[in-house]
Amino acid sequence: MKVNSIAQTTSSEAFRRHLTDLLVKICAIDTVPRANVAATAQAESQVFDIIEQEVKGYDLKRSHCVRLPINPSIAQHPFFSQPYYTRTPENSAGLPVEECYADRCNLVIQIDGDQREPKGVGQALNAHIDVVAPYYPPRVDGNVIFGRGACDDKGSVVAIVGALKLVGEHLRTQDRSLNRDLTCMIVIDEEPGGNGSLSLAIDRHLKRRYDSMMVLECADGGIYPGNRGCVWYKIEGELPRANLFESALYILDELEKEGRAIRAESDHPLFPHRPVQTCHGIIGNCGEHPSRINGDVSFEIVFDSGASATSVTALVRDLIEDGLKQYIGLYGDKTQVVDPATGKPKVDHHYDLTPTPQGYLVHVWGSTGHMGSILENDGAIIKMAAIGRALIRSRPAIERAVGVAMRLRLSGWPDESRILMEGGQGFLPTHSMGDVQERLRAAAVRGGQHYFDLVGIKADAGRILQVTFEKLHNAAFAGNPDSPDMLNAIEAARTAGTWKNGPIRGWDVSCDARIFACEYPGLPVITTGPGLIRHAHSDQEQIDMRDVARASEFLAYFILKQTGTV
Repeated sequence: MKVNSIAQTTSSEAFRRHLTDLLVKICAIDTVPRANVAATAQAESQVFDIIEQEVKGYDLKRSHCVRLPINPSIAQHPFFSQPYYTRTPENSAGLPVEECYADRCNLVIQIDGDQREPKGVGQALNAHIDVVAPYYPPRVDGNVIFGRGACDDKGSVVAIVGALKLVGEHLRTQDRSLNRDLTCMIVIDEEPGGNGSLSLAIDRHLKRRYDSMMVLECADGGIYPGNRGCVWYKIEGELPRANLFESALYILDELEKEGRAIRAESDHPLFPHRPVQTCHGIIGNCGEHPSRINGDVSFEIVFDSGASATSVTALVRDLIEDGLKQYIGLYGDKTQVVDPATGKPKVDHHYDLTPTPQGYLVHVWGSTGHMGSILENDGAIIKMAAIGRALIRSRPAIERAVGVAMRLRLSGWPDESRILMEGGQGFLPTHSMGDVQERLRAAAVRGGQHYFDLVGIKADAGRILQVTFEKLHNAAFAGNPDSPDMLNAIEAARTAGTWKNGPIRGWDVSCDARIFACEYPGLPVITTGPGLIRHAHSDQEQIDMRDVARASEFLAYFILKQTGTV
């Protein structure tokens, strides 16, 4: 490729500074989807305004930006995810799709090819602007931008925009246009399940523009022809005069066991590393997102009135330590692991034990992040469950010591007879989504029934517990690692200096790529992008702008190659 001008621009401080300023601008806008959909729409529109204005300044031939409304017919599609963020205490069902997406859209940047030469394919790029809670604003520290969305996925959005700038400058020096169509999809609602991309995927008129799809996520510059799948579970139950929080500790144990079994069965050539994660993001009133690893959760050890708790402090602490040892035996001790982002241990300490008038408060600590980084981080909910089960196993000894009954309850959760849990389970193309859903449902019932039998509750857990999957439900897919599109991507990465030698693998995470791969079997779909998955959804979300600039350079080469322009 005769692309010296692209390499020169990419290596310039001015280019990186330009991309940095753009990313800071769009990260400064809070695009967490929320119940106030009018405010959500306004935030999304503000980001689109900035991107449109930026792209218009590139003077790309035959280009135009269009805002395509979300098609309400997505509600009838099997890939549709219920927009749960519209639910409120006053409206537990949430908004219907027409109201949720009123005045909301995706931004599509279209650059029409002149098709003078019989080579190349129509290429589409895709990245999303929505982010997970909690939002926090951006800050710049040298080459690194910290802030919600910097890594997932606004850094990828900026990489696409930067690529358009590089392509535009290159074409002007050659007095050329793209040979084939380029379609850049800047979408909403990826995090809640992908409804933004789904609306574009079912647009058959738009599909005429592209024969190949590249979805950008925080993939550390890797080039992946497949994704692992993921389903988010929700478990609800109510049983008067029963302690369903305690039952949740056994439900979590069974979900973890089932997740490990699914992982052991997951033998696929694109995924020999078996990226099959189980994540528990929400329990009761604690947690922000099913696929965000929970970083802290509190529960109470409660004694009947009149008991003195201080007399059993040593026993309680010994039992907590026993449960903690069992947890560490399975998941490792993250107090001994240094977080490269902070230079400090991933977890400072595992728990705090505080006496209360009724017993004790146990605050369990972990480390947050995207569920794809669960092995690097520390799930507080599952750690709490291990500790809680150790206390329940020795409940008779504690009760003998204090002379009254003991129970556990979730701190701040008003009703022990009700429970709510949410999380996610990853899987590979070796398993169907339906099979995984049924196995999670059975595991939840098994755990609940075990607790009922343990404490002598005469109840059918299968009738008490409702296990649903109405949120994100992404199938796994595996494409052709030797497709012409993959070969062009590898060549572009080599030209940009970002290619990592090694076998082709599938991506460890699930994203909107699966929507296009499953909607159009045979369509080449590649996942790539700057940033590290361990930073996504974390309290230290960040991206190195040098990686974003290199991603723009890679995309520029890939666009030119795919469209037959060089």
